Amino acid sequence: MDALIISNFLLWGVLLCLVLVILALSRQIGVLYERVAPMGALTMDRGPAVGEAAPRFDINDLLGRPVAVGGGGAQSQLLFFLSPSCPVCKKLLPILKSVAGTEHAWLRIVLASDGEMPEHLAFYRQAGLERFPYLLSTELGMKFQISKLPYAVLIDESGTIRAKGLVNSREQLESLFTAKELGVASVQEFLATGATLDETRISRKENRNALAG
Repeated sequence: MDALIISNFLLWGVLLCLVLVILALSRQIGVLYERVAPMGALTMDRGPAVGEAAPRFDINDLLGRPVAVGGGGAQSQLLFFLSPSCPVCKKLLPILKSVAGTEHAWLRIVLASDGEMPEHLAFYRQAGLERFPYLLSTELGMKFQISKLPYAVLIDESGTIRAKGLVNSREQLESLFTAKELGVASVQEFLATGATLDETRISRKENRNALAG
């Protein structure tokens, strides 16, 4: 009888230890989630702010075609600042081409840089970027105060800046689109509220499928 009582106490002790271990693991999982939570484009506190009207430019691209930056239009505009000598920029080019296809119903991508025409024209053709307008303008970069690359600015149909930041991956690039849909300056701001991006991602996927259909 005594042995049975002792064994029951031992079992309850083991069960209590297991509960404590599970609680500790749950807490660690929460901490880990926070550490690996999707990081949006890093917004730098320079240039025109999110929510302000984008500076208006009318510039001819590398091929002499007129391109309007800002001012609004039928589609949103993603102004993507890059350089032929930037390795990360080159890594993102296939992603830009993919995004141009999946988001074509509402988005137009415009590439921007500065420097010598021959170098950029060779880069433009070698990288197969003919589908994108490519602008060479020192003034454009100065107006948006671009200091690091690659950098992207999302301008909506009314000509208002909706999101911007350094982008090093497709996830960071698409975080600009998510920020626009959520009506926040950045995904970091949204995550700080304790919300998640799952529903927004599902919504964006459904919208793309609807537009494709």
